[in-house]
Amino acid sequence: METFLIRALQLIMSLSLLVIIHEGGHFLFSRLFKVRVEKFYIFFDPWFSLFKFKPKNSDTEYGVGWVPLGGYVKISGMIDESMDTEQMKQPAQPWEFRSKPAWQRLLIMIGGVLMNFLLAIFIYSMILFHWGDSYISLQDMTYGMKFNERAQEIGFRDGDILLRADEHPLERFGMDMLRNVAEARTVTVLRDGKETEIYMPEISLLDIAKEEPMFLDILRPNVVDSVIAGGPLAIAGVQKGDSILAVNNMPVGSWNEFTEKLEGFRSDAETNGAEYAEFSLVYSHQGMRDTVAVRTDSLFMVRATSMLDYKVTTRHFNFFESFPAGVKLGVNTLKGYVNDMKYVFTKEGAKSVGGFGTIGSIFPKVWDWHRFWEMTAFLSIILAFMNILPIPALDGGHVLFLLYEIVARRKPSDKFMEYAQMVGMFLLFALLIWANFNDIMRFVF
Repeated sequence: METFLIRALQLIMSLSLLVIIHEGGHFLFSRLFKVRVEKFYIFFDPWFSLFKFKPKNSDTEYGVGWVPLGGYVKISGMIDESMDTEQMKQPAQPWEFRSKPAWQRLLIMIGGVLMNFLLAIFIYSMILFHWGDSYISLQDMTYGMKFNERAQEIGFRDGDILLRADEHPLERFGMDMLRNVAEARTVTVLRDGKETEIYMPEISLLDIAKEEPMFLDILRPNVVDSVIAGGPLAIAGVQKGDSILAVNNMPVGSWNEFTEKLEGFRSDAETNGAEYAEFSLVYSHQGMRDTVAVRTDSLFMVRATSMLDYKVTTRHFNFFESFPAGVKLGVNTLKGYVNDMKYVFTKEGAKSVGGFGTIGSIFPKVWDWHRFWEMTAFLSIILAFMNILPIPALDGGHVLFLLYEIVARRKPSDKFMEYAQMVGMFLLFALLIWANFNDIMRFVF
């Protein structure tokens, strides 16, 4: 329950900030061009609102709605989420959106997307300024990588050190690395001190990204680093520096294999209704082998970690250096997200679309400001991209119609815009329902 609340609070804080910044972009350009903004709301307010106020001598009502699906600004003289068609039947006023030149209306519509992208760049810049950029170089992972069965069928071997995907050097472990490997024709690895090329078949990043065990993971040595007092391994007599050699007489070559076996025990025990699992463990202590019986705790864990002493590379940035680095990180994140969008239009991609549950799950289980701001910047990139898609009811739909107006030198009719808005809202609500339905199905099954 505590984990759920921590993630829910992070999700609400992050989305609230992104909505304020996005709608603030529309508001800023509207005020710049002297367009009246009637409402500025966080969340939607059908029938009633949780809070609202209107400053003296202001045309704008500020408030908080009760439906947590985003937010909006109601701009005078525009067909938007409010569907205020009665206003559009009245004579156009100089302070209305429809009375302004097309280029001004275009800037008003892209203001939200622009502010979201700038926010992401600013957050990335401040992350780099405050925490720096820390990572373990793939070349410094001297134990190499651990590969699952599919990867080994392709030609990878446990212990391979990743060097290049085609001609692009692979520098750090993460989604960008996995994307480069999946889309490469050849991957070069260092195996037994020699470079070896592995020819890649056509595989889907979406397919391998969700595999269990992972397509590739950091190979962790089967050496114990720490043992929690009173935990299953501590009770069995295992100490720091000991090596795990076998489980139930089956050899264990890495900590990855050990945790896979524990996961198998957990699955079997849950199927049989058991509250713990028991197994025999062969380990080595100062060169002496011993066999002990181990009983997991109620979470099917042994309360120990493996030894991993890779060198961590950290690059620090001063205040001025952080901004170009933040721009580069923001652009690369956007490129990666746009590249991965092609998977959404596949059968598996449609099933992987997630709603608020999926978004919330990307936040850490414990409060971590570094991770919180990373995820907020990433969501800001997503919000910017999704909103610029040329779908009616989104900013990109309005931009598309404005570009048509600039080229054709005539506006689409108000009736057409009204129908387009309705179709767009229907599509968006259908997508929202589908995404959250997927979350429910994943939770249940």
